[in-house]
Amino acid sequence: MRTRRHRERLDDIPTTTTPKKRVRLRLEDPDHLTLLDAFSDPRLFAKFFKDPESWLAWTALIAAAFGLPMSADQLAIYRKCTGRTDPPVEQMRELVLVVGRRGGKSRVLALIATWLSAFVDYKPYLDPGERGVVQVLAADRDQAKIILRYVKAFFKLPMLAKLIERETQFGLDLTNSVAIEVTTASFRSVRGRTVVAALADEIAFWNDEGANPDAEVIKAIRPSMATIPNAMLLLASSPYARKGVLWDMHRQYHGKDDPRVLSWQAATEVMNPSIDPKWLTEQYERDPVSASAEYGAQFRTDVEAFIAAEAVDAVTSDERERPYIAGKRYYAFADPAGGSGKDSFTLAIGHVEDRIPTLDVIREFKPPFSPKAVIEQCADVLKQYGIRKCTADRYAAEFAVEGFREHQITLEHSLKPKSQIYSEFLPLLNSKTCDLLDHARLRTQLIGLERKTARSGKDSIDHGPGGHDDVANAVAGVLTGMGVRKYRYDVTMAWAGTIDAKTEQQSAAAQRLGALVQVQTMRGLLR
Repeated sequence: MRTRRHRERLDDIPTTTTPKKRVRLRLEDPDHLTLLDAFSDPRLFAKFFKDPESWLAWTALIAAAFGLPMSADQLAIYRKCTGRTDPPVEQMRELVLVVGRRGGKSRVLALIATWLSAFVDYKPYLDPGERGVVQVLAADRDQAKIILRYVKAFFKLPMLAKLIERETQFGLDLTNSVAIEVTTASFRSVRGRTVVAALADEIAFWNDEGANPDAEVIKAIRPSMATIPNAMLLLASSPYARKGVLWDMHRQYHGKDDPRVLSWQAATEVMNPSIDPKWLTEQYERDPVSASAEYGAQFRTDVEAFIAAEAVDAVTSDERERPYIAGKRYYAFADPAGGSGKDSFTLAIGHVEDRIPTLDVIREFKPPFSPKAVIEQCADVLKQYGIRKCTADRYAAEFAVEGFREHQITLEHSLKPKSQIYSEFLPLLNSKTCDLLDHARLRTQLIGLERKTARSGKDSIDHGPGGHDDVANAVAGVLTGMGVRKYRYDVTMAWAGTIDAKTEQQSAAAQRLGALVQVQTMRGLLR
């Protein structure tokens, strides 16, 4: 029998060390693990929240959100921040978080998103091949990625990393049929998915541009959650004006013992006691009104919605543009822009129809664009409607004046500031004495206008933070610049009263006054 030879590798090094065993982290009782347990577990999230005392208020919120037992300190914070007495005993369906800036919202929202996606089993409610989605929504994807970065950091934990099936710049696909996605606040992007949780970050500052107001987005999300019994909707933001979904839900549910919806309101120093109190004091001294909203979590009383959606809808026709009608006099208003910033170059054209200012044309050119090319296109449209003189925003640059002059069109600066134009436009809307076009951006920009009261008591009207009003400004400018009076004097004096209701005979005083008015009108003293 031949001797078996052993071929020795050159890199074989004799060792007496026992081979290392792979350490697998296991939870003692995963079926009864709560988010608060995971929060304080050193194998899970404890290292991300190194000073537990500074996160006490957030643990109270988590306990309230998931119906978990509270300590005496947590219960006191819960009562202070919700206006309620008894803590919830079951998971909330919707959370409204009105929290000051730098309070820790993003990290806790990411924690909740991670918990719901990795530790909650949604398979009983999903069809084969269907994937449940945890949506993180913000005004733009860059802002939503702040929460996503926290989520990805949580999923680097050994216990959670094995759940990752695929990672993209916009989210994670997990092996348990759940995905975490970041998306912009658009009512279109949230449709067609089965949403197991939705986190709306800084919803008070969502941009209303493009017909995506916050109410429409939330309205589109709720049906996507209907088939998931334990789905959660979280609206989190520092507050702004007393309008929008955040304000409406806070007003409706704060202090109310609703079993499905919880409203939580807390200042920055309550949620994050580690913040420098001297720095906060400086912010309040610098601008107390702004600081009370930014850090005090109080909705601003100096900002209010200027135009109601119902008023806009009541005067909006189903026409998108009206053709030129011979014999009509047309007016135009432009809001020029340079093409390199964020503002659009807009033009609005209208005429008077039966004493009703009527909108005929809207043109909007979004940046980037060539000002010269845009002015040429606008000039062509103006000439089609027989317009040789156009009014422009009072701050229109000289390049616009010169550019239109090259096309034999005079561009005159408006004598009225924008706030005055909007103030004159509001009565036209409310009295239904104007006719608008069906234009989505016009509607959202009009609804997004805000009235702000300065310390001096003077009101100003403008778009909200991050918004635009280029289209609204041009439309309001043209409709208020047609010379139509808000009121017309009735020279018949029929309103002065009658003696006999059957014969409609006027009183003697009314007859004398009516005759006097008619004489003065014939002399040209009254019009």
